[in-house]
Amino acid sequence: MFDTRIEKFRQELAANLHENILPYWLDRMRAPEGGFYGRRDGFDRLHADEPRGAILNARILWAFSAAYRVFGNPEYLDAATAANREIIDRFYDREYGGIYWSVDAQGRPLDTKKQFYALGFAIYGLSEYARATGDAEALDYALRLFDDIESHSRDRLRGGYIEAATRSWQPIEDMRLSDKDFNSSKTMNTHLHIIEPYTNLLRVCDDERVREAAKSLLELFLDKITCPSGHLGLFFDDDWNRQDGIISYGHDIEASWLMLETAQVLGDAGLLARTLEATRRIAEAASEGRCHDGSMIYERHASGAYDNDKHWWVQAENVVGQIYQYVFHNRPEQLVRAMESWEYIKAEIVDNEGGEWYWSRKADGSVNRADDKAGFWKCPYHNSRMVLEVYERLKEGVS
Repeated sequence: MFDTRIEKFRQELAANLHENILPYWLDRMRAPEGGFYGRRDGFDRLHADEPRGAILNARILWAFSAAYRVFGNPEYLDAATAANREIIDRFYDREYGGIYWSVDAQGRPLDTKKQFYALGFAIYGLSEYARATGDAEALDYALRLFDDIESHSRDRLRGGYIEAATRSWQPIEDMRLSDKDFNSSKTMNTHLHIIEPYTNLLRVCDDERVREAAKSLLELFLDKITCPSGHLGLFFDDDWNRQDGIISYGHDIEASWLMLETAQVLGDAGLLARTLEATRRIAEAASEGRCHDGSMIYERHASGAYDNDKHWWVQAENVVGQIYQYVFHNRPEQLVRAMESWEYIKAEIVDNEGGEWYWSRKADGSVNRADDKAGFWKCPYHNSRMVLEVYERLKEGVS
């Protein structure tokens, strides 16, 4: 009986991917020249001349590559191939290496700083395209970017990775990923999205350098980034002194499964045991932000005040994190909670008329239209990845 519910859950998720998420990007975000527009606002109005961000394009590349790998739809391969060409032909810096932060609507370099978070996502997309298609060029560029991060970002004395550099890899004063971030030299978010692509790259090529770097990153999360409370620190100085008191529930639950994924791919039994123990604590800490209706709030500020908005990406990560608790921590109640969270997403976050998902529901329950429907940060990544992760993980449990 319950297996029937699990299969229904899987099929609902797959339908949302095929009928709601990816068609939006195929039909509304493909530009005539073959690339992807930079923005649609919260009212779904196209801004064709907006700059095109590396994060958006790398995440499009990952989403369509992964969807093609799992489902085999030819239109997904076509979109993935177009995104692959955008990253290699327009975003890759042929003089200095690395990835531009943004290009203009004509594909000319615009913001040329090297944000290592962006290099990480380019590796994530390129490695997934290579994983899905066997494309040697994509793998070669992924490895080039891996070398760039290891050469120019890794702090081999104190551990971890710095945030950013100039185009030519020189120190840069403003290292922030976005205006709302602290200007810290090391952040949890960048480390999370370097361990993620390194793990995926390791799946495609069993390179000892990649293995060592992924293992070092996982140990860093266990030893430095995870606090005794189970929550993650967000901002740190060079010596790993924490510079914030913020709790990000979405990042907590996201890290709880990404860390476990890395440990599984590494295949080190001792490290896996440590990671299982830590990720259970992290997921429990994250659950403080879960509401009675299955949703999850955004964060708690250092002042103790809560940001009660229900962001699309936090809801998606909440589902995946709960499924990992069910599958790998043997907690059946987490499957029920994941299904409850999906019911909230269906009712409140999915745009059943316009396609894709809203950015968020505000604390008062209204749809947030001030933020983009598609843009620099609003991409087919968190929601597509939720579908694909749950679809694949529960398939293992049903079979």
